[in-house]
Amino acid sequence: MLPQRDAWVADSLAELTEGADERIEVRPGDARSGSGFEKLTVDGERYFLKTVSPAGDWIMRVTGDIDHRTFRIWKAGLMSEAPDCIDHTVVGMALDGEGPDAVLGILMRDVAEHLVPEGDAVLPTEQHEGFLDHMAALYAHFWGWRDTLGLATLEQRLRFFAPDNIAVELTEDVPGPLAAADEGWRLLAERAPDLWRTAERFHTDPAPLTDAFRRTPQTFLHGDWKAGNLGRRPDGRTILLDWAYPGEGPACWDLTWYLALNRARLPETKEAAIERFRVALEHHGIPTGEWWTEQLELCLLGMAVCFGWEKALGDDDELRWWAERAAQGVRRLDETHEA
Repeated sequence: MLPQRDAWVADSLAELTEGADERIEVRPGDARSGSGFEKLTVDGERYFLKTVSPAGDWIMRVTGDIDHRTFRIWKAGLMSEAPDCIDHTVVGMALDGEGPDAVLGILMRDVAEHLVPEGDAVLPTEQHEGFLDHMAALYAHFWGWRDTLGLATLEQRLRFFAPDNIAVELTEDVPGPLAAADEGWRLLAERAPDLWRTAERFHTDPAPLTDAFRRTPQTFLHGDWKAGNLGRRPDGRTILLDWAYPGEGPACWDLTWYLALNRARLPETKEAAIERFRVALEHHGIPTGEWWTEQLELCLLGMAVCFGWEKALGDDDELRWWAERAAQGVRRLDETHEA
């Protein structure tokens, strides 16, 4: 029987998976990082095991995660502290080894039947609304949180896919998303040169934008609200997987990440989703009047800097929307600096 307690840390991967009477290696359709995945059965209960290390996971490397941020927030109890509307599904973790070869095992309950299906089908409206409400609940709960654990920084977030940051990974066996990013940046220079110059500006010197972020309210961020990490329990709780990019930052960062990566799946306009999230923050006790517009415009700019390459690979309307929001954010930033 697996231990039933918050933030269980096993002494080894062997202890973490002790008692497993069936182990099947799997490859989720949206898994792109190089991590390992297995389905396990222990005492008749189904579990899912993810194993990851900086040596084998390009996402960890390009995001600057060399010492397992997910393990640190688990040990610190941050995941267990999430409000009841969030189900992280994690049962326990174990870290084997040291340095870049250290392997982190994350044992989770198998919730595959409740996850958002792969593909680009539009999310059910009720599910989408629940995601935004529970995102707001999570960030309202941690409002004012400060990072004392050394997690993902705002500078690193802006530069996740910066050309110079991914260059070392562009080897003979290039991961698909990085090959797409490399192509996308070149296309962006042709299709939206102003946005390309903006991205280059803040990749080179993130400080003006990240300093502006920090002058607005901060919270604890999960960091990756993409559909592949989301699901809905029958009782309405949101399943939120893969806490790989945790850290301190503005709540609108994860909102705009959700808008950028789930564009095809939104059942309403981005503007309507933005307003829905703002109202949800108010509902969960966070007044938005003084800071909302500034933080939103800055985060839309930041997301265009981060994912401009991805928008360059898409249709004209989507690229134009983000280019316009980036220009608006630059005006906001420059006017604030001049003032």
